[in-house]
Amino acid sequence: MKNTTFISLLLLLSGLSALLALHTPSQPEKVVLCHADVEAVRKFALFTNEVEFRNAHAMTRKLNTQEFMGKRISFDVADGAKGEAYFVPSKKKSNKYLFVFHEWWGLNDYVRNESDRLSKELKNVNIIALDLYDGKVGTTREEASKYMKACDPDRAASIISGAQAYVGKDAKIATIGWCFGGGWSLQSALLLKKQAVGCVIYYGMPVQDVDRLSQLNCDVLGIFGEQDKWINPKVVAEFEAHMKEADKGLAVKMYKANHAFANPSSDRYVEADAQNANQEALIYLKKRLK
Repeated sequence: MKNTTFISLLLLLSGLSALLALHTPSQPEKVVLCHADVEAVRKFALFTNEVEFRNAHAMTRKLNTQEFMGKRISFDVADGAKGEAYFVPSKKKSNKYLFVFHEWWGLNDYVRNESDRLSKELKNVNIIALDLYDGKVGTTREEASKYMKACDPDRAASIISGAQAYVGKDAKIATIGWCFGGGWSLQSALLLKKQAVGCVIYYGMPVQDVDRLSQLNCDVLGIFGEQDKWINPKVVAEFEAHMKEADKGLAVKMYKANHAFANPSSDRYVEADAQNANQEALIYLKKRLK
């Protein structure tokens, strides 16, 4: 009887140990971006030196106020300073995640609204809108320009790595972002490696290095505006050529619209094009997070 009890106790402890190991969070890694990644980030940040680029961004249209579905969370980051995000959990337990990346303004109400919308439309997918500005939010063009230029690419990459550790090694992760965040959506897909299952870019600066793009684990949906003077048709065509050379899938949806056309708080918002683009993104994400 004593031997049976002892063996049962050992089995119980073994089971508990396995369970604890299963739920032990991964350790976030310190990330240092390669030259090609930093070049893409810095190239977009330089646009803020142009008056025309700054003037192309405005938040003149008021959003509908609402009670947000999610909450602010924090997680460990390898450099010591906690990372933060807006988190909308799925109603049912799920290992599917969508990492959302904000525009040059920061993690504001527009991004929370979009995160809530995506949560409703994607159903059982956890939504995590990462704060790459560490709590700072621009309310003027001058502030947004300052914050985007001051955003350290290695710190941003470490925040992504911290979020990846937070969701765990078994998570399936897709990414989406607009403007500044469009570029970081692609950067994130590269950093996530085998856990990346999809990437949506809204008029963000792409990585142009073929060797780097060849390391992508997923295909990409790129949404762009023909009238965009910065992420213009030439930049998009080069991205298409480089993705083809890297033997990676890329679907491009080009609209007769300007930069920021999908942002409902912008005076450049084009409702019909934005809704169409959002539907394209939704179809794409549903297939990859099924």
